[in-house]
Amino acid sequence: MAHPTTTARTPARTAPPPAPGRRRPPRPTGWMFAGPAAALFAVFFAYPLGASLLQSFTAEDAGTTRWAGLGQYRRMLDDPAFLESLLNTGLILVVQVPVMIGLALVLAALLNQSWLRFRGTWRVLYFLPAVTTLVAYAVVFQVLLKTDGGLVNQILGATGLGPVDWLNSPTWARISLIASLTWRWTGYNAVILLAGLQAIGKEQYEAAAIDGATTLTTYARVILPQLRPVILFCTITSTIGTLQLFDENYVLTRGGPDDATLTPVVYLYKVGFQQLDFGYAAAIAWVVVAIIAAISALQYLVFGRERRR
Repeated sequence: MAHPTTTARTPARTAPPPAPGRRRPPRPTGWMFAGPAAALFAVFFAYPLGASLLQSFTAEDAGTTRWAGLGQYRRMLDDPAFLESLLNTGLILVVQVPVMIGLALVLAALLNQSWLRFRGTWRVLYFLPAVTTLVAYAVVFQVLLKTDGGLVNQILGATGLGPVDWLNSPTWARISLIASLTWRWTGYNAVILLAGLQAIGKEQYEAAAIDGATTLTTYARVILPQLRPVILFCTITSTIGTLQLFDENYVLTRGGPDDATLTPVVYLYKVGFQQLDFGYAAAIAWVVVAIIAAISALQYLVFGRERRR
């Protein structure tokens, strides 16, 4: 009886390790995947960014571009319209962002309650304004806030109150802009804060209740300190959005009345695309970038210092 023969498997050959001091030749596979993205980044982001920075140091004289150095940046210090736009943005930032974050915290706490029915539906409803296009919702607010025939003034008239000139009065125009921004972004921030609340274990609520803490004390002493990183994220992103404000106030008021809702980005648009002063517009854009970076860093340092305490 013949015994079956077995063939011994030969071990697979492996490439010898590179000799010490010798580099392995680079493989092109990684560059094949990263190359298109890197090319798109260089063409559509890096190059325009560098070109705009260079353009901010130039000026146009009778159709001729000349080197202006820091002249465009010094020009801003004597430009009342630009200074007014910074003041308007600072006012919106100081009022609207804290109010919105506070409302988002309250809304997130309500949506996190176990007794609330249809919680998923409520979350979707409050998040819907964030997915509405900027121009569309600004047009809706423009229609609602019309002095003659607007729905808001019709409701005020039905209650015996006189009509309000929402978009043609400097004070009411600012209030209208702040209200529209709060309506759109409160639900968005509430959903982010809700995710932070859901990451906190229920045993912490139970431990606070056992210690006799009230609901307000539990949130102030236990929950909010743990939510500080999430609040920081919402505050920084909201600050950046406010400093880049363009669509809402341009559609609602075109920056008026009397420059009451003029922001640096709207002013940048007017300087660049209406006055065709691209050097000055580029300088304004870079000042806005510097302001955003400085305020965001300041917020991070303040929140970070409180977190380390």
